[in-house]
Amino acid sequence: MPAPDTGPAATGTDLDDSTGLDDGPELETSTELETSADLDTSTDLDTSTDEVDRIIAGWAAARPDLDTSPMAVLSRVSRLARHLESARRAAFASSGLESWEFDVLSALRRADGEGLSATALMHQTLVTSGTMTTRIDKMAARGLVTRTRDPRDGRAVRIALEPAGAAAVDEAMEHLLASEHELLAALDPAGAEALAATLRSLLLPFESSPTPTPAEAS
Repeated sequence: MPAPDTGPAATGTDLDDSTGLDDGPELETSTELETSADLDTSTDLDTSTDEVDRIIAGWAAARPDLDTSPMAVLSRVSRLARHLESARRAAFASSGLESWEFDVLSALRRADGEGLSATALMHQTLVTSGTMTTRIDKMAARGLVTRTRDPRDGRAVRIALEPAGAAAVDEAMEHLLASEHELLAALDPAGAEALAATLRSLLLPFESSPTPTPAEAS
């Protein structure tokens, strides 16, 4: 019996050949679809709004009688502060310091080399006198600071940096600045300067207050 005609059964080969002949148009169509998909994805990932926008929109729907405009600024400041505090803790931990230790060492590092009184440190770091005394004790035990007599007043005590404290705060400052540059990467220099000026105007009324608010004791 003669073998069956295999011509029609060879459609797979025919389809492959046809696909090969039509590669140009199909590739163009594929490219167009991919480009369209990319555009759609870009639209879906809207970077013009953030969580604060969604919170404000929710409150506007729930309580349209409220003026939520302060949230647009202060809620963002609050959320950014959390990211900054996380970056600070990581930077200081890499140098073996707690955040409050860095604050004290930083104040002493910026001083004129003669150290500072416990009262001056208390005001600069916004803590109570009792908290400041405890912190100085802990840092002195670690060899980061030392208590010395004021050369101008033998009854007064000044807190001075030890070499280990100076080395630790210098290293921590380098790590901190690297983290802060990353946090501000979305801003150009002009934008960062404008933001700094705006934040300064918000902070000045608080810093001119005669009674600083003590930070939490650690």
